[in-house]
Amino acid sequence: MWGCSDLAGTGKNSFHPIVSLPEHYWVLNLQRPQTDWANPYPVTIGRYDEDRKGMYTQELFGGERTIHVGLDIGAPAQTPIYAFQDGLIHSFADNDQEGSYGPTIITEHSLQIGGVQTSLWVLHGHLSRESLQGLKIGEKILQGQEIGKMGGEDENGGWPPHVHIQLSLIEPQQADLPGVVTPENRIQALLDYPDPRNILGMLY
Repeated sequence: MWGCSDLAGTGKNSFHPIVSLPEHYWVLNLQRPQTDWANPYPVTIGRYDEDRKGMYTQELFGGERTIHVGLDIGAPAQTPIYAFQDGLIHSFADNDQEGSYGPTIITEHSLQIGGVQTSLWVLHGHLSRESLQGLKIGEKILQGQEIGKMGGEDENGGWPPHVHIQLSLIEPQQADLPGVVTPENRIQALLDYPDPRNILGMLY
């Protein structure tokens, strides 16, 4: 991790939460069948680098992509999404293919990683269509600024309301990133798309 004390929100230069989390939430295990769950909390966390066999049945995933390389925060539709740090709007789109991200915003940031000033791109997926209204590529955003809201299942690619947060050290060519990869591509994907807990803090 790049610096857990600051990233967990205890340091002077700590990042702003992307979602305001309650004291208690449920960390999911999506490597197991998702039947007969009794979730006691309204907010859930879906883990990074998790092999979710049997979950991605849509044509988009080709029956082979199972390794989740983002982190999911589940909450009610219209839950606000905030910028973790100053940056700019890199790109946005409605990825409306079944199982995809639906409305998506990618922000661009500059921060020090291992003492080196580095560009970082952050994908926020499964948003509301309203979130895309009025956006401009290159628009400056401020740490803590609301940049969107979680979308409902009818607009977010067909998923229960949540935001998929994915980091990228490689500049995206469009407002999209492979949020799930094949086991064969896992090692390179983890290098290209680091653990979102680097900016979200140690949520689990």
